[in-house]
Amino acid sequence: MKILSIKTLLIPEIKVIRFARFCDHRGYFSESFRKSAIQQTQELSFLHHVDFLQTIESFSHKNTIRGLHFQWNPYMGKLVRTLQGRMVDLILDIRKNSPTLGKLIAYELPYDADAAYSEWIWVPPGFAHGNYYTETSLIEYFCTGEYSPGCEAGISPLAADIDWSLCEPHLKTEFSQITKNAQISEKDAKAYSMKEWLQDTRSNHFEYPLKKVHA
Repeated sequence: MKILSIKTLLIPEIKVIRFARFCDHRGYFSESFRKSAIQQTQELSFLHHVDFLQTIESFSHKNTIRGLHFQWNPYMGKLVRTLQGRMVDLILDIRKNSPTLGKLIAYELPYDADAAYSEWIWVPPGFAHGNYYTETSLIEYFCTGEYSPGCEAGISPLAADIDWSLCEPHLKTEFSQITKNAQISEKDAKAYSMKEWLQDTRSNHFEYPLKKVHA
């Protein structure tokens, strides 16, 4: 795995890891993950003690919206990339007392077979995660915790009290346009608002700074 760069987004705990593809007339070869490469890269110290326990593949049709999901006991961090199509990742801070509590950022992750690189986005515990798709798409993510159905919840991506001020305006506009004809599950559409979730005692699992995030 040849790591090219690590980018910090406007919520500093969210990182984008760019890694190389080796391209020629046949196509490309890429090593997308190697634990030793991560451990030997000082700028990736936030992943040095992380173990990935579960891999998930998700296929979505055009104009699908998913999320915003999170889990505790165990907490779940996610390393996410696009394998086909175009995903825009949505990350919402749900950590009580965080300076960015209630703020959402969006990051575009299109698949481009001709590019000399690909990217992972790191979404640590303490954030609600979702995405939307402008093309039929396939994504993959590595998880630091196994799925725990009794310890999960979600914020509706349609909730009016999400703060989009850190999001690039063209992505917020694109999201608003997709919502007019979106494919979204009833569970996600009717999930909590930020206010409702913060009034739920289970929200106390996500205090800032989050401790024992690898438990």
